[in-house]
Amino acid sequence: MTFDLRAIIVFGLAGLLYAGLLPKKWRAWTLLAASVVAIYWLQPPLPIRFSDYLLPTATIALTLVAWWFTRLPGHPEQESSLGQDRLTLAVVIAIVIGLSFFRFVDADYRITASRPPSPLIVAIILLVLGLISFVTIHSTRGQVKRRQRHILTVLILLIVGLFVIFKTESLSTWASLWWRTLTGQDTALASPIDLAWLGFSFVAFRLIHTLRDRQSGILPILSLREYLTYVIFFASYTAGPIDRAERFCVDFRTVPEIQGLDPARLGQGAWRIALGLLKKFIIADTLAQGMSLTAANAVQADSTPYLWFLLYGYALRLYFDFAGYTDIAIGIGLLYGIRLPENFDRPYLKSNITEFWQSWHITLSTWVRFYVFSPLSRWLLTRKWRPSSTAIVLVAQLTTMAVIGLWHGITWNFFIWGLWHGLGLFVHKQWSDRTRKWYRQLGQYPWRKRAWTVFAWFLTFNFVVLGWVWFALPTVQLSIEVFLGLFGIGS
Repeated sequence: MTFDLRAIIVFGLAGLLYAGLLPKKWRAWTLLAASVVAIYWLQPPLPIRFSDYLLPTATIALTLVAWWFTRLPGHPEQESSLGQDRLTLAVVIAIVIGLSFFRFVDADYRITASRPPSPLIVAIILLVLGLISFVTIHSTRGQVKRRQRHILTVLILLIVGLFVIFKTESLSTWASLWWRTLTGQDTALASPIDLAWLGFSFVAFRLIHTLRDRQSGILPILSLREYLTYVIFFASYTAGPIDRAERFCVDFRTVPEIQGLDPARLGQGAWRIALGLLKKFIIADTLAQGMSLTAANAVQADSTPYLWFLLYGYALRLYFDFAGYTDIAIGIGLLYGIRLPENFDRPYLKSNITEFWQSWHITLSTWVRFYVFSPLSRWLLTRKWRPSSTAIVLVAQLTTMAVIGLWHGITWNFFIWGLWHGLGLFVHKQWSDRTRKWYRQLGQYPWRKRAWTVFAWFLTFNFVVLGWVWFALPTVQLSIEVFLGLFGIGS
């Protein structure tokens, strides 16, 4: 689930009012409050009673816990923000309880997706959780400081565990069955759709980034207002990019200082939003109308050329859809004074698979390189039974790309898609390591180099396009049938 036109219009118009009318001292608080409200508003309605209210609340609760355990107690800068942190917590609790009052509002005017639980029940539950947290924190303060690293590891494993449950169809169905049993709803209707937790994939990566960086000692001191706004910032909540906390907070801390009605910034933001609308709602949505590969039209395709047409259509649709949403997110961020990182850089024009992954979903590939590829490579290098450097590269690249694949969903097809790209990256590295001298010499012959570049681009593009077969289709069997059909093999 990502932005619809209504949300884009609301965020865009609100951004102009924010820039032109809001006093500077209220800007940071407004971004926090707007982000908290937005995650409830953007969450789609779910069949299980109150779940579309409880899941955004769980996002906030998980973020609060992560922030608390990434703090540095006793650090002067951390302690200096304690008063503001308490105020932030009070504001967030007030908003969460306040949103539950939409229980008494007509469905047409609710901000929440469906009828929330009783405000009294919400307040009591928050009070009880607050008391338990207060007692636990004060009784274990010394132990927490000594065991912070282990606690952070437990939190990372908890987030990964939740991710696995919500991304695995059988596990999410079981969780839905359990939840429906608690609410007294029909368990025969249990489905992964019941647990469509909006934004959790991106939230999980942001939280793991901060937890792991605190373990490594490189996370800067963050107030609760900064941390919470970073994790749930509404412009990037549903579809990224996956920003880094230290980069986000540089912009967030200067929000009160920027010129409100800055024509250059607002114009650039409006242009990116317009470009994103063109890519997503005109080009991508047009391609989605029967001109891209899906399970349904893959079965109906009756010729090899038509299958290739559908596959190329899917490749373009996927790019314009995701790049369009990224442009919209960056444009909205600019309206509010936050410059989100770029996520695409003409990936289909790259002449090798390494450059492709340096320009496709850049923030995701950077994240896994930093938190999967590098740590795994270092770990393998330090083993007594250290494998060869070639084996280390192979294992690290296959694992890294498998993680990217499974991040989209824990299925065999996403796993195979990840291995497809991992193997491609490995083969390219082996080739480039062995042909550096030849490639340098090729520079002496411009036409030959140009011809080689065109051939390399053609090879790379079609390798990526063929990989989308695994990504687009739901089963391995159907994917194999489509592969055979693409090369005129089979019935």
